[in-house]
Amino acid sequence: MSQHHTEERGLTLGGPAPDFTLRDQFGQDVTLSSYRGVKAVAILFYPYAFSGVCTSEMAGVRDRLAEFMTFDTEVLAISCDPMFALRAFADADGLNFPLLSDFWPHGQVSRAYDVFDEAVGAPRRSSYVVDKQGLVRWAVHNANPDGRDLDEHLRQLTALA
Repeated sequence: MSQHHTEERGLTLGGPAPDFTLRDQFGQDVTLSSYRGVKAVAILFYPYAFSGVCTSEMAGVRDRLAEFMTFDTEVLAISCDPMFALRAFADADGLNFPLLSDFWPHGQVSRAYDVFDEAVGAPRRSSYVVDKQGLVRWAVHNANPDGRDLDEHLRQLTALA
């Protein structure tokens, strides 16, 4: 199997994180590579805005935002919801961190990270931590009904800061 084929199939720990530019809930472009050399980034893919587990998870990030977003670390949450739905979600729950829309081309970034669930048209509940060099250093994939362990996410993120 060629290395090129392996990269297309999924992500390798220690390999490059696929770059992307997505719009946040305010319509502003956010580009992953803009953090290279500056911050380690936690990327949280979640299935749906306003759903039960996703709402409690994002509220958990909000409540610990000072730990997730520091001089050396950043958190980006990605779903396939349209930007306007993400704005309503952010406003309803006071989510003041980037909620990125992978709406169109639908699921393109989720597919690049090998977390898009074709059966439901949304990303799986998966997380990646990318170091300051743009390399994937940690990944976890939760079943959709199971919330994330935010303590472990913070340990992995701050270890790279």
